[in-house]
Amino acid sequence: MMRWCGWLSALIIGLSSSCAAADPTVDLLRKKDQALLDAIAPGDRKVWEAALASDAVYVDENGVTLDRAEFLKQLDPLPAGASGNLRIDTYSAHVSGDLATVIHTDNEEENYHGQMLKARYLMTETWRLENGGWKLHMVHAYAVLKDPPAVGLPAKGMQEYAGTYSGGKDLQYVIQWDGKQLAGGRAGRSLTPLLVEVRDVLFVAGQPRTRKIFQRDATGVVTGFVDRREGEDLKWERSR
Repeated sequence: MMRWCGWLSALIIGLSSSCAAADPTVDLLRKKDQALLDAIAPGDRKVWEAALASDAVYVDENGVTLDRAEFLKQLDPLPAGASGNLRIDTYSAHVSGDLATVIHTDNEEENYHGQMLKARYLMTETWRLENGGWKLHMVHAYAVLKDPPAVGLPAKGMQEYAGTYSGGKDLQYVIQWDGKQLAGGRAGRSLTPLLVEVRDVLFVAGQPRTRKIFQRDATGVVTGFVDRREGEDLKWERSR
């Protein structure tokens, strides 16, 4: 029964995907979006000019809001020594009459003076059918964060972080070292493995927005750390 249900579910999902892919409007919008991505590296403003509505708004991956003219002005070719491409990975669109909302993820590969860099973006868009053609009214680009690579430290160095830290009268954070792995968490709760980005900078896998940055006194003893997220710090002082 389980095998039959699994096969039936896979068939339904497959048929749904085929139907979505067969939608001519969705297919058209995807081709338009890929053309827009292809135009970014060479700074091809004509492609974007043709797609953007007169009142279009673009919110870039740094949270800066640009109107149509501002966006087009800053759309320049990649500098010498840099080349790259953006390819759509996943794509979904909901079309209702003359309005379409789109979500797609894009993978970027950039060759920066011989070094390869990769990034991933989540894009949300609003398209509208005007005078027989689809125009892009809103784009929000989000750079998908990922964990940094973890490094190892000597056991003695890892053990230096173990202790209890206070963030207030009723707020404590505990870090333990079992000889192999650091783990931390609020007192009385389960502990989560802590990884090292560089010396005195720890992070939790799957939480790339935050870092634990440790402070030391003049003799090199760990005195506390700050939880840093988007440039804001929550301070913790070592109590024992």
